[in-house]
Amino acid sequence: MRDSRFKPVVWDEVQHLQCSVSLLTNFEDAVDYLDWEIGVHGIRIEFNNEHGQRRTATYLPEVASEQGWNKMQTIESLLRKGGYNAKITTTFCKSIHLTRYQSEKALVTYQEYLCLRFPDS
Repeated sequence: MRDSRFKPVVWDEVQHLQCSVSLLTNFEDAVDYLDWEIGVHGIRIEFNNEHGQRRTATYLPEVASEQGWNKMQTIESLLRKGGYNAKITTTFCKSIHLTRYQSEKALVTYQEYLCLRFPDS
C-alpha cells in the first residue's frame, strides 16, 4: 500500500501508531450550504463542476475546527477538494446539495491491537 501524501512508516514508528475509525451517523439533508455547525457536523457536498460533471466531496466533523476555518472557508476548500476550479460565487454555492452528518470515533493504539490480535501472548 502506497500513499503519496505520506512518507512510508518505518519499523521504529510502529509502536507509536494509532488507528482511528469514524463511524458516520445521523445523515440529514441540509436546507442550504450553510445549514451545519462547525465541530458538530461533517458535510458531504454534491455539485456540478464547470464542465457539467457531477462531483462530490466530504469532510469529517473535526476538519473545519482543526483547520481553523469558518463555514465559507470550509465550503471553498471542499469544492476545491472535489475538483471545482472555477470562481466560487454565492450563486454557485446556492446550487450545492449539502448533506450533514455526525460521527463517532474509535481509537486503538498499536499495543491495544496486539493484545486484541494475540490475546494469549
